Amino acid sequence: MNDQEKNAAIIDELTKAYWMELETVVNYLANSVNLDGVRAEEIKKSLDADITEELAHATQLANRIKTIDGRIPGSEHFQAVQSSLQPPQDSTDVVSVIKGVIDAENAAIGQYEKIIRLCDGYDFVSQDMCIALLADEQQHRREFVGFLKEYENH
Repeated sequence: MNDQEKNAAIIDELTKAYWMELETVVNYLANSVNLDGVRAEEIKKSLDADITEELAHATQLANRIKTIDGRIPGSEHFQAVQSSLQPPQDSTDVVSVIKGVIDAENAAIGQYEKIIRLCDGYDFVSQDMCIALLADEQQHRREFVGFLKEYENH
């Protein structure tokens, strides 16, 4: 793969990560508003706080894409994929939301690991950024794995 092809591949994967972050923002917002019940309050607060962080991730990705001569796509190019993170019919079904968050975080972790490998030895700035984003996603996942343990034990 020549440098131009490598750069195009990195832009494609960064763009995929960008869309993943934005879709997560949409679904975290929906779930943080839709959930009901006393047991949902901590999850709602956590999702609400994570919205800002996930949006910041998307902004970082967009800026990096632009910096390496990519173009940030508009909404016509968006394709939703987070089926497990859709708000449940039962607004008190906190466990399904927690599991959806874990699925989304696992997908983000996998995407950042892919980009880190792709950038290795070539694009150190994108690689470094994705390492930092990976750490954030791992922390989010850890938090929700803890929530799931608590909910499944009650």
